[in-house]
Amino acid sequence: MSYHGGDFDVIVIGAGHAGVEAGLASARMGANTLILTLNLDAVAFMPCNPSVGGPAKGIVVREIDALGGEMAKNIDKTHIQMRMLNTGKGPAVRALRAQADKFLYQHEMKKTIEETDNLLLRQGMVEKLIVEGDEVKRSYYTNRCSVWCKSCSSYYRNVLTRKGYSWRFSL
Repeated sequence: MSYHGGDFDVIVIGAGHAGVEAGLASARMGANTLILTLNLDAVAFMPCNPSVGGPAKGIVVREIDALGGEMAKNIDKTHIQMRMLNTGKGPAVRALRAQADKFLYQHEMKKTIEETDNLLLRQGMVEKLIVEGDEVKRSYYTNRCSVWCKSCSSYYRNVLTRKGYSWRFSL
């Protein structure tokens, strides 16, 4: 026996950096969005080296920021130090890197999610997706909660194998 947990335009599975940005973008565009995560205390969790920026990731952070994302805004609020890398080299290889207070970063990102309209954060594991044709119609998560949706995206990474998985179903 299952119970109805709500109707959503978008369900985002996973609340790491990509899932948080996807959920915020969807909600800010007016879609009723649900973010599901296995652990509410691990929303936007940073690794043991909690830095944002650098030669490669810095470009991605700037692109996310240009599209209205939250990562750069959050690192501005929670950084411990910022440093320009490769200052002895030419301007093409210089890059800004910020080191964050990893717990404050998580706390601020979770606070942003909780204060965003059209966005709901819930803890649970998706156990089943109901697909009709190429559309996800419903998802079941922990305790047989049934959630209807028009679009479903998954953003999770297997830490042990270091492989990322991402798929999307939509109308």
